[in-house]
Amino acid sequence: MSYVDEVIEQVEKQNPNEPEFHQAVREVLESIRVVVDQNEEKFRRDALLERLVNPERQIKFRVPWIDDHGQVHVNTGYRVQFNSAIGPYKGGLRLHPSVNLSIIKFLGFEQIFKNSLTGLPIGGGKGGSDFDPKGKSDREVMAFCQAFMSELCKYIGANTDVPAGDIGTGAREIGYMYGQYKKLRGLFEGVLTGKGISYGGSLARTEATGYGLLYLTEEMLRCHGQDMEGKTVSVSGAGNVAIYAIEKAEQMGAKVVTCSDSTGWVYDPDGIDVAALKEIKEVKRQRLTEYKKYRPKAEYRVGKGVWSVKTDIALPCATQNELNLEDAKKLVANGVLAVCEGANMPTTEEATKYFQDHGVYFVPGKAANAGGVATSALEMSQDSERLAWTFERVNSELNAIMVRLYHNIDDAAKKYGFEGNYVVGANIAGFEKVVDAMNAQGIV
Repeated sequence: MSYVDEVIEQVEKQNPNEPEFHQAVREVLESIRVVVDQNEEKFRRDALLERLVNPERQIKFRVPWIDDHGQVHVNTGYRVQFNSAIGPYKGGLRLHPSVNLSIIKFLGFEQIFKNSLTGLPIGGGKGGSDFDPKGKSDREVMAFCQAFMSELCKYIGANTDVPAGDIGTGAREIGYMYGQYKKLRGLFEGVLTGKGISYGGSLARTEATGYGLLYLTEEMLRCHGQDMEGKTVSVSGAGNVAIYAIEKAEQMGAKVVTCSDSTGWVYDPDGIDVAALKEIKEVKRQRLTEYKKYRPKAEYRVGKGVWSVKTDIALPCATQNELNLEDAKKLVANGVLAVCEGANMPTTEEATKYFQDHGVYFVPGKAANAGGVATSALEMSQDSERLAWTFERVNSELNAIMVRLYHNIDDAAKKYGFEGNYVVGANIAGFEKVVDAMNAQGIV
C-alpha cells in the first residue's frame, strides 16, 4: 500500500464519525500523491503526512450563558490549532448549529493550504461553536461571546493564534469577543481580525473574500482569452461572501441572477439588486422572501435550485457540500464555463470530478476564497504597525495577492503534468511551502 493510502486509512480509523474531515484529507492527499511518491522514503521516515493530518492542538470546552429570560444554556466551543509551520494559527470562528469537531477539523486542515497559498506568514487553524446567533437579542449574543472568549482567551494571542469571523460571526460578534479578551488579558493587540475600523480593523476586510474570488476568477478567464464582461453568473448564499462577490461581479460587467439562503433562493433575470440584498441581510437581518418587495419581477422559490439556472459562471458561496453531482450535471448541460468556490469545500467530490471531466474550469475554495484570510493578514500587519491603510491600498494588495495566487496554482499544476487541474495545483503549491517549513524546523 502506498504511503498516501496508508495515511488516509489511518485518518479514517483514528477519527471515526468525522466525514467532513475525511473528505478534506482525501482531497488533499490524493492531489499531492505525485509529490509524495517522488519523496516517499523520506516522507515516510519523517512521518511527514502523519504530522500534517494531526492537529498540533485541539481544544474543546463548554460555554455556559444566560438568555434574556434567565435560562442558562450550554454550548460547545472548539479551537483546532492545526499547523504553525509558516506562522501563527489563523482561521475563523464559525457560529452555527451544525458545528462539530469534524467540521472544525476539515476547515482547519483546509486553512493550512489556503493560508500558505496567500504567500503570507500565517498558519492554519479554525474554531467556533454550535451556538446559533439567529433569533437572539444583542444582549444574548454578547453573553455568549463573552462566555466563549473567557475560555478561548487562554489559547490565543497576536503572535500565537489570531481568529477571525466566519459563518455567524460578523462585526458584532467580533466586537463583543474583542472587548472580553481585552478585559481579561489587559492587552490591546491584534488578536482578532475583522474588527471594527474604530478599534484596529482594516478597510476592505468586509469585501475581501467576495472581491478576491472575482479577482482570481477574472485572472483565470483572462488567461484563457475571456473576461467577466457580459457573463451571466449564478451565486449561492446571501451572506458576506455572496453579497460582495455579486457586487464585484456586477462592477466587472457581469450579470448575477441568483442568490440563496437556508430557506430558499431568488432568481432575478434583470440582475440581483445588491443594495436591496444588503438592506435585507446586513441591516434588517431578514430572509430572502423579502427580496420581491424590492424587485417584484424577481422569483423566490423554496428549497434548492440555484444551479438549475443557465449561466456562464457558478460561484458557490454558501456552505460545505452544497453543490452535488446532480447540480453539476445541470450546470454542465447548461454550458457552464467556470466554477470557482467562494465557500469552503461547497462542491462534493463527485461534482468536482464531473466538472473536471467535462472541461469546466474549476478552482477550489482554498485558492478562490483566500482573499478573506489574506486581507486578515494585512489587518495583522496594520495592527503591528499601528497604522491604518486606505481602502485603495488594501484592495490593490488583495488584487495582487489573488492574481499571484492564481499563477502559483497554475504553475504547480503544469509542473507536475496536471495543466488545468487547479485542485491539484492549489494543493501542491500550498503543500510544498508548508513542507519546506516543517522540514527546516525538525521533528516537532
